[in-house]
Amino acid sequence: MDVHWEAYGWERLADGVGRRRLPGWDATVGLVLGEQGVLLYDTGSTLAEGAELRGQVADLTGGRRVTHIALSHPHFDHVLGTAAFAGAEVFGAVGSDDLLSLDREREALRRDAVRQGVDAAAAAEAVDVLVAPRHVVSGEWTLDLGGRQVLLANVGPGHTGHDLALCVPGDREVVFCGDLVEESGEPQAGPDAIPSRWPDALDRLLRLGGEDAVYVPGHGAVVDAAFVRLQREELARRFPVA
Repeated sequence: MDVHWEAYGWERLADGVGRRRLPGWDATVGLVLGEQGVLLYDTGSTLAEGAELRGQVADLTGGRRVTHIALSHPHFDHVLGTAAFAGAEVFGAVGSDDLLSLDREREALRRDAVRQGVDAAAAAEAVDVLVAPRHVVSGEWTLDLGGRQVLLANVGPGHTGHDLALCVPGDREVVFCGDLVEESGEPQAGPDAIPSRWPDALDRLLRLGGEDAVYVPGHGAVVDAAFVRLQREELARRFPVA
């Protein structure tokens, strides 16, 4: 697939697979191209950011639209741009659909976005039209994008109660980890984290990808299996099981 990723500020990870590190929170958005389908992994922190991503995908692919969206977890910097992709089929870990449909949770997302620096009007607009996943993954779900199959894996809980990874097979497998793995800072364990289960989630990620995979953190540079394993051990020390 002849895609000029770097010209649009994206990083090529494999044939037809790339990612962009968004400004502000350094959150990763992933893109996987099939012959018929185009999958986006996370959608940014505002509708404007989502619209920018939509335009970039069209430019990268000669006018194709995003057909599938996978949401790594229900935090504002990963989900608030989803409504910019009309018609896309949205996937999330089981339970994230109910969570993102609750008024109190949507309000919590809005408050968190504003607290982290998102313009108040932009945050309110995004939350008002927030799209919850229509398809929920309780174990693993294989998507056929046409000439390319990808695997959505509910590997959590850990960073949240609803962590969804994306595995893209190839000569070197690419694993999008969401915030289960962070490279640009210490993994963040907020009030919705389940720290005692986080090391197990990373074990599942490593089993899915193996030793030679490329692991893409939710924030930061691409890492390898050794980095993920080290972060797993650090989390186990930081949050020992009682």
